[in-house]
Amino acid sequence: MAKVTLESWADHTEHYLQGAAVLFLAAYAVPIIEPTVPQWVHEMCEWIIGVTWVSFGVDYIARLALADHKGKWFWSNLPSLLILIVPILRPLRLLRLVTLLTVLNRSSMHSLRQRVAVYAGGAVILLVFCGALAVTEAERGKPGSSIENFGDGLWWSAVTMTTVGYGDTYPVTHTGRFVAIALMIGGIALLGIVSGMLASWMVEQINDPDHTHHKKTEARIMSDELAHLAEIHSQGDLTDEEFAAAKARVLDS
Repeated sequence: MAKVTLESWADHTEHYLQGAAVLFLAAYAVPIIEPTVPQWVHEMCEWIIGVTWVSFGVDYIARLALADHKGKWFWSNLPSLLILIVPILRPLRLLRLVTLLTVLNRSSMHSLRQRVAVYAGGAVILLVFCGALAVTEAERGKPGSSIENFGDGLWWSAVTMTTVGYGDTYPVTHTGRFVAIALMIGGIALLGIVSGMLASWMVEQINDPDHTHHKKTEARIMSDELAHLAEIHSQGDLTDEEFAAAKARVLDS
């Protein structure tokens, strides 16, 4: 029987954890988006959240047990532990959904820029959606709150993450403001990624291999034509004036 290693465990459980993350997101979202669902739906969603949360905990313990250097692994994965054992802020649980982005690393794209673009796009969608869920749950029904439904939360989330800040809706609770800080930081980070990608694309276009090859081909043709004219001139078939005129035409072209 082959020995189970941290790498083999990660390979075998990756898709299960991604499925658990999707179930967790659905169970978390349904009661927030539609709070009037029957009580049994609320209870089922809470049960799914509990089961998926236990699966995340089992995965953490298994990875820690399989790690060769447990102390180093523990400290490098401390945020995962905190997310599991400190559910003071319920929206903090949504950070577990980062596991959904790892599936993009298995894509068939070979370009680093393409991969970063997909990561950035996935992160934007996930951040906006989860931010809307978190702020709606935190703000709905609170005194002075202007966010009363998921539509309000989605609008606020998009406006906040893009750092536009119209001010027509805003959080009044501590949890809502915590979510706002996370969204603003995430928006600034993603803006930097997009700017870097755009700059990389422009540099690549300027240094396009096909364009460079075309220029080199033109230079080689011009050099051959000038050499041919010089040979004809040296044989006396062209006068100095004719040679100068022909040379000027080649250079101008």
